[in-house]
Amino acid sequence: MSTGASARNCPFDFAEALEFDPTLRELMNDAPVSRIRLPYGDGEAWLVTGYEDVRTVTTDRRFSRHAVIGRDFPRMTPEPIVQAEAINVMDPPASSRLRSLVSKGFTPANIERMRVRTQHVVDGLLDAMTEHGTPADLMEHMAHPLPLITICEVLEIPEPDSAQLRAHARTMMNVSLENKPDAVRAKADLRAYFADLTAQRRRNPGEDLISALATARDGDELLDDQELTVMAMVLLITGQDTTTYELGNLSYTLLTRPDVLSVLRERPEMLPQALQEMLRFIPFRKGVGIPRVALEDVELSGVTIRAGDIVHVSYLTANRDGDKFDRPDELDLDRTSPPHMTFGWGAHHCLGAPLAITELEVAFGTLLERFPRIALAKPAEEIQWNTTSIWRYPLELPVTW
Repeated sequence: MSTGASARNCPFDFAEALEFDPTLRELMNDAPVSRIRLPYGDGEAWLVTGYEDVRTVTTDRRFSRHAVIGRDFPRMTPEPIVQAEAINVMDPPASSRLRSLVSKGFTPANIERMRVRTQHVVDGLLDAMTEHGTPADLMEHMAHPLPLITICEVLEIPEPDSAQLRAHARTMMNVSLENKPDAVRAKADLRAYFADLTAQRRRNPGEDLISALATARDGDELLDDQELTVMAMVLLITGQDTTTYELGNLSYTLLTRPDVLSVLRERPEMLPQALQEMLRFIPFRKGVGIPRVALEDVELSGVTIRAGDIVHVSYLTANRDGDKFDRPDELDLDRTSPPHMTFGWGAHHCLGAPLAITELEVAFGTLLERFPRIALAKPAEEIQWNTTSIWRYPLELPVTW
């Protein structure tokens, strides 16, 4: 790809509560396929913003995630978060085989078991919040502990290990340059931990998700040791970190939109549909994630992307595409289609989405039932927001009830 003044420098460091990033909005409005420079990595990349173009890049075999391995690709963090052997940098058919095996860990029966466990965890956390009394920090009492406890229960990770594992995951998400040595070390430590744990479950499988993955068969196929290690690691990171931040973001959205809160109080059956619309609407992260490489020349929206070029997509802008969504910048609880892209799309749609949705439904269903008058304990403009991670989320959410 040639370089030049036409490439836009994009730090993607905007973190004003849950307002939409003005740089992203400008790019989606002015140049739906544009060239950008990111804070880390070598050279430039394409950014694809429209819903249909994002769908093309995420499903067309002419774009490869696997081809980014070994390249110092433009990215948001100083150390790439992704593992070279992880499913999220595989292409079909290799990823299809792995997804088929992993999906066996998310059967309806397993999800129902996870729902029961999640309900037990939520009840305990909200009991503790009640005992603490008002005001209480919803991030401290629910958003932070719930996904960590749940994913550690589902993976059967010993409780004394969970805090350190979470610290490693957070270190890997930090966007500051001085954090890079710590991020490299955290990634290695996590990997070593899961290599040992998955080996134990291979030898002595139990009822947990790692054991289900270790023993899952597709014909004669099993996950090999390396695949199992990386998959367990990915499940821990995505299974607690992102769900924590979405719990915070969704809570903030409900607590600052009395009309939405009122609808869900009066019509709790609307919760699953409302959660899907809020997931579409909320800008849940900064910038972009793992890119792809064009394997041949491809034209998108009149722009030719050359073979070998790095291509990023924005699920955030796809979720706000006015050609796809009527009144895209409005939160409309009656909206039922088209599907949002918050969990990704195509061969890399989040495998843990069913567990995340289960946690969100149980958490908010129980919260609104037990605390129908829940409200922010301070003005919304006084809430402090994270500024050091790729994720957008409130640092605290003091509430009364």
